[in-house]
Amino acid sequence: MSQQVRGVVAPGKNEAVRVETIVIPDPGAGEAVVKIQACGVCHTDLHYKQGGISDDYPFLLGHEASGVVESVGAGVTDVAPGDFVILNWRAVCGNCRACLRGRPWYCFNTHNATQKMTLTDGTELSPALGIGAFAEKTLVAAGQCTKVDPSVAPAVAGLLGCGVMAGIGAAINTGNVGRGDTVAVIGCGGVGDAAIVGSRLAGAAKIIAVDIDDRKLTTAKTMGATHTVNSRTTDVIEAVRELTGGFGADVVIEAVGRPETYNQAFYARDLAGTVVLVGVPTPEMKIELPLLDVFGRGGSLKSSWYGDCLPSRDFPMLIDLHQQGRIDLAAFVTETVGLGDVEQAFARMHEGDVLRSVVVL
Repeated sequence: MSQQVRGVVAPGKNEAVRVETIVIPDPGAGEAVVKIQACGVCHTDLHYKQGGISDDYPFLLGHEASGVVESVGAGVTDVAPGDFVILNWRAVCGNCRACLRGRPWYCFNTHNATQKMTLTDGTELSPALGIGAFAEKTLVAAGQCTKVDPSVAPAVAGLLGCGVMAGIGAAINTGNVGRGDTVAVIGCGGVGDAAIVGSRLAGAAKIIAVDIDDRKLTTAKTMGATHTVNSRTTDVIEAVRELTGGFGADVVIEAVGRPETYNQAFYARDLAGTVVLVGVPTPEMKIELPLLDVFGRGGSLKSSWYGDCLPSRDFPMLIDLHQQGRIDLAAFVTETVGLGDVEQAFARMHEGDVLRSVVVL
């Protein structure tokens, strides 16, 4: 039998979000209903609200979440009611050409719940990244639920559902940062700071944090950055080269998603170095690089989608590292808020002192 819960809906482009009553159907085959305990306020949700991803309004926002499985549909065996899970937005299919080649983190056929959640008048909702977790409960594909140690705080666990995993994965999975490497991270918000954490975890010898805000650079130091560069007052390329013996960094992680900062990343890397784009650009953005420089500098230009993670492998591992005190995921939680505070949390994103606002239910 369907049930009604509260959820945060973006009704139209750039309209203020509002808390609405939404209808959650019983889970069908391969689906699960999850009682949400915490959900981070991610910039991607703001992109949805602003129309930067699609115009399939109204959206049920929220995707960086953890909670407890309430019920499952037919054929679900990997999770059961009562399991504490982190929600992921790339539920691998196991059958596409990427999965069959042993590269499930590139799965080309990830799936979401088949049934739709609705408003009480029957209007179908588009859940952000197939999740829609700014809600008391949500309906997802069971494969979007990754079981982890239930002793971890929900506000901490949920962060792996998007931003923190994206940053750590950009360093470890995509950038292949290794022992003794030099790394530069451009953009020190939540994802950039997570890339710093990942680089430190991988054994990088020098980690250079780049941002226009000194407050963010100060925070980046607490996350493991060994050097900082304020790009508002300093030439990034020259500064990174100066800090790396004149060569440039082995890996440069661009966590902003703008042509200007991508250009900086391209020229701030060493010959045969790697550029990782994990910042999310908007559709109209373009880059222009001399093809001879692309050829002559060698190395790799990569994009990192969700940190090239495999949730079933990476989420439990990172939770274990947090529980052991080897990484401090709690440091990313700046504040906890309620469902009615999401609009204010969006506004706070631009203030420079927030890594993550987390909705706690």
